[in-house]
Amino acid sequence: MPVAIISDIHGNLIALDAALNSIAARGITQIICLGDVAATGPQPREVIARLKRLGCPVVMGNTDDWLLEPKLTEHDDPDKRRIQEIELWDSGQLTPEDRAYLASFRPTISYELENGERLLAYHGSPRSHSEHIPPATPDHDLDAALSGHQADIFIGGHTHMQMFRRHRRSVVINSGSVGLAFDRAWPFDTKVRNAPWAEYAIIDTRDGALKVELHRAPFDIQAFLQAMRASGMPHAEWAAADWALS
Repeated sequence: MPVAIISDIHGNLIALDAALNSIAARGITQIICLGDVAATGPQPREVIARLKRLGCPVVMGNTDDWLLEPKLTEHDDPDKRRIQEIELWDSGQLTPEDRAYLASFRPTISYELENGERLLAYHGSPRSHSEHIPPATPDHDLDAALSGHQADIFIGGHTHMQMFRRHRRSVVINSGSVGLAFDRAWPFDTKVRNAPWAEYAIIDTRDGALKVELHRAPFDIQAFLQAMRASGMPHAEWAAADWALS
C-alpha cells in the first residue's frame, strides 16, 4: 500500500490536520513522520496529542531532541533569540507524558514497500538529525551523508524544501514541511516567507514501479494566526508577520 510522509510540523496543528485530511482523502492509512513535531509553534501539546492518536512511527528531529533538553545559546541576531525563546516556551508546555513520547522517537526508520524495495526515513540525514541535504548537494557529499546505509529510497526533512533527486542506484526525497513551509518564490519581496500550505509526500509502488508525489495542502492561515495570538506564545505578533496570507 502507499505510504505518506510528513515532517516538520513545528507546533502547527491546523496545518497538520489539513495534511492528514488530504492524505485520508486519497485513501492512504500508512504514515511516517520525520520529526520536528512541536517546536517553534503555538500548539506543541496539541500536535503531540494528534500524533499519539494517529499512532504513526516518528523519527527524532533536531528540535524534538532540543525540547527534551534545551541547550540555550547566546545569539547576536535578535530573530534567533526570539526563536529560541519561543522554543523554550514550547518545551515548558510539555508534560512528562509528552516528553516520554518525544523520547520514544527513533533516529531512523526502515520500511519495506509493497514491491520489496527498502525505504530509509530520517530527519536531516541518516547520520545526523541536524545535517542539511539541499537539492544541490554535491554527489560526494551525499555519498558521505548516506554512507553505511542501504536503501532504494532515502527520505528526510529538516530543510523545509521539497526535493526529488536520483543518486547512484537510489532516490533521495525531501517531503517538505507540514507546519512551516518556506515560500522562496514570494513575489515583491526578497525575504523567505512562511507559506499557507502543508507539504507532504506519497510513495506508491503498487504497480511494481516507484511513484512519488510531492503535495501541498492549503490550510486556514487566519485560524492558525488566531491560535498563535491566543496561545500565550512569546513574540506571537513578530512570528505572525512572517506568514504569507495568500
